[in-house]
Amino acid sequence: MVFFLTCVGLLILGYFTYGVFVEKVFGIDAKRLTPCMTKEDGVDYMSMPTWKVFFIQLLDIAGLGPIFGPILGALYGPSALIWIVVGCIFAGAVHDYFSGMLSVRSGGKSIPEVVGDIMGMPARQTLRVFSVVLLLLVGVVFILGPAKLLSSLTGFNVQLLIGCIFLYYFVATVLPIDKIIGRLYPLFGALLLFMTIGIMFGLVYHGYEILPNLDFSTNSHPGEKAIWPLLFITLSCGAISGFHSTQSPLMARCIRNENLGRKVFYGSMIVEGIIALIWATVGMSFYSGPEAMNAVIASGSPAAVVNEACTTLLGPIGGFLAIIGVVILPISSGDTAFRSTRLIIAETFKVNQSATAKRLMIAIPLFMIAFLITQLDFNIIWRYFGWSNQMLSMLVLWSAAIYLARKGKFHWICTIPATFMTAVDAAFILQAQIGFNLPATPSNIASVVIAMVVFAIFMIYVKPADEPSCQGEPEILS
Repeated sequence: MVFFLTCVGLLILGYFTYGVFVEKVFGIDAKRLTPCMTKEDGVDYMSMPTWKVFFIQLLDIAGLGPIFGPILGALYGPSALIWIVVGCIFAGAVHDYFSGMLSVRSGGKSIPEVVGDIMGMPARQTLRVFSVVLLLLVGVVFILGPAKLLSSLTGFNVQLLIGCIFLYYFVATVLPIDKIIGRLYPLFGALLLFMTIGIMFGLVYHGYEILPNLDFSTNSHPGEKAIWPLLFITLSCGAISGFHSTQSPLMARCIRNENLGRKVFYGSMIVEGIIALIWATVGMSFYSGPEAMNAVIASGSPAAVVNEACTTLLGPIGGFLAIIGVVILPISSGDTAFRSTRLIIAETFKVNQSATAKRLMIAIPLFMIAFLITQLDFNIIWRYFGWSNQMLSMLVLWSAAIYLARKGKFHWICTIPATFMTAVDAAFILQAQIGFNLPATPSNIASVVIAMVVFAIFMIYVKPADEPSCQGEPEILS
């Protein structure tokens, strides 16, 4: 547990050190008006208290990913903890900060529009399609996941629970953000904190030790799945997740001052990293070894691990509350995933969203498509979600790197993690069964070459500009 607590300490230290550095590189302007002041509409753009904005951002980004992902990542051994710490501080939190603050600077635009303003129309169109597909997959995953958890907890029919969650998502997607999301999220946040702190102290109190004795030299995965690149795709939320960039603009439209960006965007990612550390540690300490946990996962998905761990560590009542906290995480991300999709579609086709009828015009067909996707195999949906998620994170990091380079700023804080994620995404799609299914060694070599080529193109062609030289509005480059 000393190692676990050290990792938590490093994440907190990262917020107060590297987070401050990232903020200075970006260059906040505390006197600049934010979108909630310039575009207030009473639906999506409105000023909200900072504590509420922080909790909404945290609950938006912390779905099933920082629980299921770390549990599956724990099968690879304690290297998962290292990836959470390093990835969260130097990649994930940077990604979330820039996706939020660039949206603030562009007037609260969704991430495809932000990227399009920086990289041009082809990137804009690509991100529009990519983001909508990813968000639909996220929304569906975050319907099926909590429904199965609730079914195992209550015994209710899964299809009935899916219908109830669908109904909640629809209402939360259409109504103004302060009507349901703004009112329920403080309660959700309290349950989330109870679950997080309760599980952490339960591990310490019962004296669990991380297995297999912090041996970083071996891969403990029972299925002998390679750490590269699978760990970095499986364990995304908690380290770096492209899904977060689709959520950050929601709070970019509600934040009152640019000097709150580090707390809301960088800080919420650090907290998600702590949640991921806790569940990865559960995976490495609660069972006698990775084989035992893998057997539980095979029999009932990571939800079975969550159920056993919560009940054992916190007792029947505490376990029940903790599981409810776990259920809330995906539900509170699923509703905003659909809300983000509605706004991206509205921006693409320039449909004003102040009128309820126009919000319904987008939401109804959107949920019909989502219902059809729920009929597919959950495991297939999750695999495509994992790769799509990390592809989006890579594209957003490259956009932020281009933004910084054109302004003559220290772009390396985005360039290095963008290059790394390019290699990860290329290696995965080259060798995965859902991709090209090539042998591992040539795929890994090719992925490094691809990443270096992309890096070289960036270094050669992206130069500081005296005047904005890309398409889009001047605010984002001013």
